[in-house]
Amino acid sequence: MAKQIKNNKLLKGIAAVLKELREAKGVSQEEVYNDANIHVGRIETAKANPTVSTIAALCKYFDISLSEFYRRVEEF
Repeated sequence: MAKQIKNNKLLKGIAAVLKELREAKGVSQEEVYNDANIHVGRIETAKANPTVSTIAALCKYFDISLSEFYRRVEEF
């Protein structure tokens, strides 16, 4: 298996945007896990390198398009 690419700046942007979205929705990491079955704690600390499918599921959960999500990440 090929080594996974890890862009720390990008992961920190994803972490920051997810945390903003979660806080704006007023839910805890545990509530996201219970609702979407996704453990966001490791993503929000930029320790995990989430798949595109995981990001898409979180965008659906937070009612934001993928393009808007990544636009916000790029602004980080």
